Amino acid sequence: MPSADIHRRNLLAILQAALTRVNGRGCVQCYLQAHPQTTPIYLIAMGKAAVAMSRGAIDVLGDRIHNGLVITKHGHGETLPWPCLTAGHPLPDATSLSAGDELLRFISRIPVDGRVLVLLSGGTSALVERLPNGVVLEQLQALNHWLLGAGFDIHACNDVRKRVSLIKGGRLASLLAPRSVLCLTISDAPDNDPRVVGSGPLVADSRLNTSSKFVANAPDFVRELIDKVPPAPGVNDPAFEAIETVIVATLDDAKHAAAEAVTSYGYRPIVEPEFVSGDVCAAGTRLARTLCNGESGVLHVWGGETQVVLPPDPGRGGRNQSLALAAAIALAGHDDIFFLAAGTDGTDGPGDDAGALVDGATVVRGKSNTLDAMTALQRADAGSFLQASGDLLRTGPTGTNVMDIMMGLKV
Repeated sequence: MPSADIHRRNLLAILQAALTRVNGRGCVQCYLQAHPQTTPIYLIAMGKAAVAMSRGAIDVLGDRIHNGLVITKHGHGETLPWPCLTAGHPLPDATSLSAGDELLRFISRIPVDGRVLVLLSGGTSALVERLPNGVVLEQLQALNHWLLGAGFDIHACNDVRKRVSLIKGGRLASLLAPRSVLCLTISDAPDNDPRVVGSGPLVADSRLNTSSKFVANAPDFVRELIDKVPPAPGVNDPAFEAIETVIVATLDDAKHAAAEAVTSYGYRPIVEPEFVSGDVCAAGTRLARTLCNGESGVLHVWGGETQVVLPPDPGRGGRNQSLALAAAIALAGHDDIFFLAAGTDGTDGPGDDAGALVDGATVVRGKSNTLDAMTALQRADAGSFLQASGDLLRTGPTGTNVMDIMMGLKV
């Protein structure tokens, strides 16, 4: 029987196959080759996958791209033919506002008859922002601290973020009008709703001009910020008539790519239809039980995005590290089971770790006089425990962002 190290290496190789399938460079390249663009192009790329998506456009369009602007996360930038700005994520910072200012300046220089290619991926909500008069960065950061710490899902976060922005919720479409726009999108939305990716800067959202249960229950300062923002454009606004949005990569694409790679290693794949969400501890325990009760030789592939309610002073790690540690606690003693959870963008909360690959011995390996798995989980400090157990996973920037992928193997 292969050793545990071999099974772990196999899982990492399968993860890489999934990430390659949804890499922004290949996805954009494939679409543009199948749909030729003949007029001079003005390129705007925003999000964690902005650099990879831009390289895909360069591969196909070359000097047909007249000018460009790329905005991505700190640490994800590269040298490109045009400015590549980096900004704060998951919390917006001063560079996020500077990026918003530069975006508006760039748009002002595009001829009204110009053709615009927008490359959009997750992370844009924090990376690019333009605030209304009377709202400052500290207030925006307080808003995002509240959203991130409350354990809201992406729909709730975007519902609020869109209401405190001059870019989100279709407002960027108004700034680009009447120019013709093709928006290629890598989806980090549970239902691939384009209103959600990057907080829908080019998509009408009729919900924004109605009441919201999330806003109704928000702190007073949030409602005060929202009152300062002009209404979003309605669904019949002519600004949307010249915009085409195409999704070029999804979580399902990554899951199925993982399943296709599984057979090369002698396992039988099962692509789970469930979208893994909700409380991270409950989800980790549930997935671990599925593996314990399942068949040997089967590799399960899940996807989703769980939620963590942060304590006042959280420790190290993000939701995938918490998910993996919760699973590891439930898997303790099952030396024949392995579980991987990773952010497909290569990051999992603050820090450079993408997630973790745990097994039935993780809890024993990580335990010490000062570290306890359950305590670490409760303190949102899963990363510290997984560092001690040797189970953290680091991929670096992946050039994509289709939420989180999880894989479980019983040998």
